[in-house]
Amino acid sequence: MAQRPTVGSIERLDPALDALVAADARIEQLATGFQWAEGPVWRRRSGDLLFSDVPANTIHRWSDSTGLTVHMRPAGYSGPTPPGRELGTNGLTLDAQGRLVAADHGNRRIARVDESRFTTATLAERFGGKRLNSPNDLVYRSNGDLYFTDPPYGLAKANEDPAKEQPHNGVYRLTAAGELTLLTAEVPWPNGIAFSPDERTLYVASSDPRRAVWFAFDVKGDGTLGPARVLFDATPLVRQGKRGLPDGLKVDRAGNLFATGPGGVLVLTPQGRHLGTIVTGQPTANCAFGDDGGTLYMTANDRLLRVRLRTMGRTP
Repeated sequence: MAQRPTVGSIERLDPALDALVAADARIEQLATGFQWAEGPVWRRRSGDLLFSDVPANTIHRWSDSTGLTVHMRPAGYSGPTPPGRELGTNGLTLDAQGRLVAADHGNRRIARVDESRFTTATLAERFGGKRLNSPNDLVYRSNGDLYFTDPPYGLAKANEDPAKEQPHNGVYRLTAAGELTLLTAEVPWPNGIAFSPDERTLYVASSDPRRAVWFAFDVKGDGTLGPARVLFDATPLVRQGKRGLPDGLKVDRAGNLFATGPGGVLVLTPQGRHLGTIVTGQPTANCAFGDDGGTLYMTANDRLLRVRLRTMGRTP
């Protein structure tokens, strides 16, 4: 097999990064030509990766054996009056039964996909009788509850859009029984979301260039959240001109965060120490552990990338 092109570099700020990313790690470019690649999820059962191209309204499939194929198009909005340019799905995940569940940006909902017929079922689209903004990213807790973020990026004028019905940008929980609750509106621009391995901490990225931070919330016994605390503030990196904002993130089995943000994928300890950055050279939207859990797949602007790690993450 021909060797794939490599891009970027590994920026090392702390010797502890060596235990997570090898000194000779290579960032491989697997595919390119997308409008804005997002939301990757690895499917262990089928050995492939699904990811969104949000403006192109497409879910792509990639594997080593078959390369890149279109998995679903349209993946989101299919009507005559789109709410904005981000028509497709954003974040993707799998439920306990292995079914694809999407933050359906274009339709302003959380949807489950029946891949045998490529039809969708709405899981959540209104809170308090009002339409959600444009769900962005999502993560399941082990008890079957789904936590998701709802910024206004899918609306043409974001917070100023007349179609925005919610008075806030929220983080929500959809219980396994179907009850939708607002957990917090403290995050100005909620984006990526992930749990710590013990599920006692919920991390939420805020993609506000004026205050580009990752928040951490203690998860209470009933699944609700304590007050927000800042885990890491990347605003100085934004001011340095590094491309990208806090976006999607994943957590390895030791609790380290692989968080897309200014410069690429920042590697943070559970205490918020910045060990280094997987520099992609592009604004980077999201990432996912794949293969045996030791490969990090990254959606970076118009590209799909991957890098082999020395640590392991959970794959659905």
